[in-house]
Amino acid sequence: QVQLVESGGGLVQAGGSLRLSCTAASGSIFSANTMGWYRQAPGKQRELVAFTTSGSTTTYVDSVKGRFTISRDNTKNTLYLLMSSLKPEDTAVYYCNLKQGSGFMSQEFWGQGTQVTVSS
Repeated sequence: QVQLVESGGGLVQAGGSLRLSCTAASGSIFSANTMGWYRQAPGKQRELVAFTTSGSTTTYVDSVKGRFTISRDNTKNTLYLLMSSLKPEDTAVYYCNLKQGSGFMSQEFWGQGTQVTVSS
């Protein structure tokens, strides 16, 4: 089992920056195939924001390209999301996700979420 704990959310003005962290309070992120950030705004479905693979490939949804940077530090058991040039439409609860294993051994874990609010 991997317990993920997010932090770093808060209230920021448009154009500002925040850095989210996702730390494995138990277990390890070392064996993760992918780790990613999702977000869910009120009344909307949860959407993928960015993810990184064990080979350090990164992928971003078009709406955050050039503004957000995902990174992973296995030595600190932590995933990060640096968010810059924030917009009001980035307001959402942000969730950390980890996938490991394959086939019937695959597992997926979620954090509890951290609120990001961007004021105009």
